[in-house]
Amino acid sequence: MSRNPSGQPSDEADKKQLEMAKEEGEAYHRSLLYMANEVADTGGQQHCGDYIVAYALEKAEGMYVLHSEGKFEWVEPSEENCHLEISVSDAGDKRFIPHLYIEARLTASDGEQMGPFEMPFLWHPGLFHYGRNIRVPGAGCYTLHVRIAPPHFMRHDRTNGQRYAHTVCAEFKQVPIKTGQE
Repeated sequence: MSRNPSGQPSDEADKKQLEMAKEEGEAYHRSLLYMANEVADTGGQQHCGDYIVAYALEKAEGMYVLHSEGKFEWVEPSEENCHLEISVSDAGDKRFIPHLYIEARLTASDGEQMGPFEMPFLWHPGLFHYGRNIRVPGAGCYTLHVRIAPPHFMRHDRTNGQRYAHTVCAEFKQVPIKTGQE
């Protein structure tokens, strides 16, 4: 039996597979840190149960949307003035976790709440993440609340598959938001 990065034995993956999974997670996190610290206006992360939850914020931006089979449409933001990105990865090996249902909400310093916003998966050439354009009242500091529902995907591994079974909530305080559109 091999051991996964969190030290738990695995009845499903051998030592080489677990090493490669950890390398994949390290590469993903290098890209995540670059996005949050170098590309976005602001970003941060925290450990939260079985997850590492991270965010990045920047000005609202246009995106391609599949309009019909093989045809994409470029959609500019309308009233949205902020692009919120959420990354969720495994706390043990740091790999991105797909197929999650995530909601985010913001609380302004005066107590006004925005959301909850469903955070769909977004394909990005540099970093898989969840996110969307949203509208906030203006630039300033907000509290970001992220709620992750337990995923319904099947799992391998008798021991390590017993993760992600509970709703997890992360909170980031004093998050500076710059508003606008790219």
